[in-house]
Amino acid sequence: MTPRARQSCLYGLGVVLLILEVAGLGLQTHGDQNGLVVVMLLQGGAYLAAWVCSDGVRRRGTLPFILVLAFLLRLGPLLLPPFLSTDIYRYIWDGRVQGAGINPYQYVPSDDALAWLRDDAIYPNINRADYARTIYPPAAEMLFFAVTRLSQSVTAMKLAMLAFDAGTMFLVICMLRSGAGPPERVLIYAWHPLTYWEIAGSGHVDAALCFLLALAMLLRRRDRAMESGIVLGLATLIKFFPALLVPGVYRRWDWRMPVGLVATIILLYLPYLSAGWYVFGFLPGYAVEERFVGGSGIYWLSLVPYLTGFAAIPVAPYAVLALILFAGVSLAVTLRRQSTEYDFVGGMLALTLLVYILVTPHHSWYFLWALPMLCLVPYWPGILLTTASLFLYATFGLPRGTHDLLSNSLLYGPFLLAAVVQRCSRRSRIDSAKRAGSD
Repeated sequence: MTPRARQSCLYGLGVVLLILEVAGLGLQTHGDQNGLVVVMLLQGGAYLAAWVCSDGVRRRGTLPFILVLAFLLRLGPLLLPPFLSTDIYRYIWDGRVQGAGINPYQYVPSDDALAWLRDDAIYPNINRADYARTIYPPAAEMLFFAVTRLSQSVTAMKLAMLAFDAGTMFLVICMLRSGAGPPERVLIYAWHPLTYWEIAGSGHVDAALCFLLALAMLLRRRDRAMESGIVLGLATLIKFFPALLVPGVYRRWDWRMPVGLVATIILLYLPYLSAGWYVFGFLPGYAVEERFVGGSGIYWLSLVPYLTGFAAIPVAPYAVLALILFAGVSLAVTLRRQSTEYDFVGGMLALTLLVYILVTPHHSWYFLWALPMLCLVPYWPGILLTTASLFLYATFGLPRGTHDLLSNSLLYGPFLLAAVVQRCSRRSRIDSAKRAGSD
């Protein structure tokens, strides 16, 4: 297909994404979650096709079209109330509590000490209001406080997250222009259904995490080790996951990055230490509620008895094996010789995908984390995995255990198959190149 034909195909698929979104928004207004999930999955298919069409298209007007369509795709979900998640109401509540001079880790929202802060717009929509302290780390709490000083509305919080979303696209384009690839590859992030449904629609704070990860990558590429550590520390205190990416960002024998990371984490926790051990919030309870502690929430542990009829594997030995595997991959990433300025991103992506595989998270918005990396390292099985994460929203009308098995099988099965195909294809190309060289 010629570049011009690819560009025309890309334009057509962009229009398809918009039409599907209008249909999805209509289903959302009628409360039809399964119908919306079907539309999202159709968008996922159109998105994958658009990514294939965009490969190699460097024609004038392509990048502006990608960015304009990204804006339009975010507009509808921004204007409607949150539908797939209610987490944003907790963000606003935590900001309001801090504005009243109260430590957000001190009380559950239903505590009588906070009764005077309740209203009819935010408080009734808070999830786990009667038993869970906030789960969000200090950088997220500071962000919630800052936004609610301007406005304690859902729209204001969504706009703040969209500002981070726009910043992520800007940073990705900067890195692509500086040698990581064609700038049109920002489409991998900008048109992904997760970005407009989870950020513009639900206002998830993961938008700030994606921005900080992109900024840490840019600083790492520019050899700003201390600054990259500080930014990675901020990202870790949005959600704890980025701490696992330290081996990917770290340069051997350079102490500046880890010092910046640790100092940032310590300094940001200090204002909240009056809550004592409650400063870690609902994190331990969340691990129990999501069934990670018992192991039934981990896909692989629930799959074994289903396929074999044997007793489930205990979570303790699985956790030990997972830690050993992660430590081995982390060491390999740290010691890996880098041939280009952005090779370290491949290590970060490998660690991210390994976390997904080992933990098997239950919510689609966690898969946003990989998107800035995938723009720089377009590993197609990873792009497929993030798109298939939309299956996690489908209810299927099945019991919870069966539903989890089905949705995770639709998520990880194609990914593992694609990873094997990609690996075999790469090895075949290498062998062909060696034979051609020997001839």
